[in-house]
Amino acid sequence: MGRRKAHRTDRTGSGRDRTARLRQPGERRGSCGTMDPMNETDPVLDGAAARGMAELDAAVTGCRACPRLVAWREEVARERRAAFASWEYWGRPVPGFGPADARLLVIGLAPAAHGGNRTGRMFTGDRSGDVLYAALHAVGLASQATATYRDDGLALRGVRVTAPVHCAPPANKPTPAERATCRPWLLGELRLLRPHLRAVVVLGAFGWQSALPALAEAGWDVPRPRPAFGHGVRLDLGDLRVFGCYHVSQRNTFTGRLTPDMLLDVLGAARDAAGLAP
Repeated sequence: MGRRKAHRTDRTGSGRDRTARLRQPGERRGSCGTMDPMNETDPVLDGAAARGMAELDAAVTGCRACPRLVAWREEVARERRAAFASWEYWGRPVPGFGPADARLLVIGLAPAAHGGNRTGRMFTGDRSGDVLYAALHAVGLASQATATYRDDGLALRGVRVTAPVHCAPPANKPTPAERATCRPWLLGELRLLRPHLRAVVVLGAFGWQSALPALAEAGWDVPRPRPAFGHGVRLDLGDLRVFGCYHVSQRNTFTGRLTPDMLLDVLGAARDAAGLAP
């Protein structure tokens, strides 16, 4: 039996009318999931204008604002890794994953080239996701410990997973300019979550440098100068607690810089701060 293909669901992008923003049914999508350049979305306009999380997620998938990232994600989707030759890669920006009324937000770095860029879901189909979702399951926030493809039955309880950069970058290293270009999407997500959000876990220094300015712009009182990142760092922003955690990268987990117990401690504390304790 061959490997299971990812199911490519019909997600809307953006129409030419910037007041509507959503791609209309029947508009043509190019190969490897690419959008017609005439129908691409604008991070600043769409991040601010989205009226709900579903609309924001749909608009994210049509973004082509960063030429280097667009070229790379689509090249990877065309060429594919031999182990995933039977898959139809997502090859587009990957939206956040989890409920629109989440009380806890996990912020990573960017989708992996053969993980989220292949499966179309954050932290799905790569080793970093294996570690993260196993830990979320262990603290009672995920319905299962594995994440392999979009329709695998995984559901999150009260937690949403996102990233400051929604496209897979070469060498897993977005540039500061790409992070800044993508920030309106994170800002839009935070604004939509604000009525419910009570805790944020930030994985790694790159995410920390993205999250704190976005939290400040979304209305939380972030201290200045902004606190430096560190594993176990905790910020009290009034009705929101922010937790720093080493990224769940293979480098960190294989070397023991981030152990399972360290990750569970942070996620458990954030779960409790969010009022999601079992």
